[in-house]
Amino acid sequence: MTRSTRQRERTRETDETEDQEGVRACPECESENLVKDSDRGELICEDCGLVVEEEKIDPGPEWRAFNHQERQEKSRVGAPTTQTMHDKGLTTTIDWKDKDAYGRSISSKKRSQMHRLRKWQERIRTKDAGERNLQFALSEIDRMASALGVPRSVREVASVIYRRALKEDLIRGRSIEGVATSALYAACRKEGIPRSLEEISEVSRVERKEIGRTYRYISQELGLEMRPVDPKKYVPRFCSELELSEEVQTKANEIIEKTAEEGLLSGKSPTGYAAAAIYAASLLCNEKKTQREVADVAQVTEVTIRNRYQEQIEAMGIHG
Repeated sequence: MTRSTRQRERTRETDETEDQEGVRACPECESENLVKDSDRGELICEDCGLVVEEEKIDPGPEWRAFNHQERQEKSRVGAPTTQTMHDKGLTTTIDWKDKDAYGRSISSKKRSQMHRLRKWQERIRTKDAGERNLQFALSEIDRMASALGVPRSVREVASVIYRRALKEDLIRGRSIEGVATSALYAACRKEGIPRSLEEISEVSRVERKEIGRTYRYISQELGLEMRPVDPKKYVPRFCSELELSEEVQTKANEIIEKTAEEGLLSGKSPTGYAAAAIYAASLLCNEKKTQREVADVAQVTEVTIRNRYQEQIEAMGIHG
């Protein structure tokens, strides 16, 4: 069989033209038209036929899949590791369903045996008090994150922050719940999905004052670079809860941008500032909401909204 015939039968996958050394090229004709033959582990120049590399190791699986379902069925690995579990999800879990591999019910003797195995499995997953405390803290983070409706990426970041605090021995003298809540608050800010301290304290078993104090401490000790929260981050969520239109949302963002340029945002609470902008925008767009309604959603006082509202409309040059 000639080389040209073999080339037509190969899996023609274009190799990456960029690697650590720069652009890949054929040393013979300086062509960048290189083809990878995955069956033979060779890298071949398509123009002159030179074998540039041979015996390349393919790090992929030995099987092929043409859709997601096939890939899931043929895969022989488990779920990826996660920071949200104290053992990173690497231990064996005994299913709570009393079924065999074929889905049939098992006998009563086997059920009692599986119950004992399940109980001992839970016991040996944590070898000491430190791991038990870590397991409790990560479960608290997961519970609070679920109640707040934040994505999984926030939970992963919060778990990493808590593990760092544990490694630096910042937990000593503080409650596990307090540090876990502070880690979740920091993760929300770091991922650009801010939640106010009031919202965090509602789902936590710790008071707002302790959360804020612990957050400042771990943020300083771990060197977490936290930028001030942009009030515009709160606008879509608040407008959605108040059932306001896109026009009000756009107007509120415009008010925040213009007034922030004049320095009115400095030293102000971002939630109160966003709430006042939404209230002003609802009046301008004839979709009026009362100060009480906006205050309840933003979890601020009506006095805060009135003060910020007056400052914003004066800065915007709006009268009446």
